Amino acid sequence: MSRSTVPLDHLPAVPIGHTAGMEGHVIVTGSSGLVGDAVFRALAAAAIPALGVDVRAGRRTSIVGDLRRLDLDAFVRGADAVVHVAALHAPHVGHASDRDFRAVNVDATERLLLAARRHGVRRFVLTSTTSVYGRALEVTDRAAWVDEQLEPAPRDIYDETKLAAERLAAAAHGDGLGTVTLRVARCFPEPPRTTVVHRLSRGVDVSDVADGFLRAVAVTDLDRHLCANVSGPRVFHHEDVADLVGDVGAALDRRVPWLRAAFAARGWALPGPIDRVHDSTLAADVLGYRPRKDVTAALDAAGSDDAAPAGGGGRPTAC
Repeated sequence: MSRSTVPLDHLPAVPIGHTAGMEGHVIVTGSSGLVGDAVFRALAAAAIPALGVDVRAGRRTSIVGDLRRLDLDAFVRGADAVVHVAALHAPHVGHASDRDFRAVNVDATERLLLAARRHGVRRFVLTSTTSVYGRALEVTDRAAWVDEQLEPAPRDIYDETKLAAERLAAAAHGDGLGTVTLRVARCFPEPPRTTVVHRLSRGVDVSDVADGFLRAVAVTDLDRHLCANVSGPRVFHHEDVADLVGDVGAALDRRVPWLRAAFAARGWALPGPIDRVHDSTLAADVLGYRPRKDVTAALDAAGSDDAAPAGGGGRPTAC
């Protein structure tokens, strides 16, 4: 049987809107990290000039410095858009202080939003995370359906500060500044089997993440702050959520019947209960987001063992 996934993402890719009317450059903070680098490359491929800012040097980073102390006016002036990726992330919990989390994830975001408003920036895109759903993802008798109607329930300082930054972005929308928050699903490098399993329900390839950000920069006529999930192509349906916890094999056989043979060929065990399904329908409807790298792409990229992928650098960005 041929391999395929399904619902939302069987739709054709939607071309990104014409960007010739954009004036000025796009600022990408966190440009030395995994997501920032991917966003920068996507902008370059679309012939959109970008300026990278990061606390660490990197190939895409022109300005090295801490957003808490940099003269933001010096590079925000004249920008058309800001894509704010820089943050402390989940792996920093327990290593960085709560004070540092608030200073980096909240205070620096507020500084950047204020600079964007001062200088007439058209679009501000905030990187958030599906981790903000927190305790709402805890398994009961069915998998959590993770769309934007699910109420965030932060578990730790990372979740709390990302949610606080989201609220700042929402409050800043208006008077010419359009704000978008993208809650990014799991996209950092992991062992091949783990990547494949996560791509079934909660993972996304970083190239699809970058496409979502490019669309958020280019979209026009947003009459409200948009907060949307960015995840991979969706395999499961609402009616699968009970089986995903109680009889995952039945759900897999129903939606991806070829998966058993693919896992067996690699000597992998089938996944156990799946506790969540990420849904990016809102990003599809508003931004034309169509993730392309589904579970079959993850399988094709995977080796025959469970070793970590080579070259897996960059900063983890989501749950």
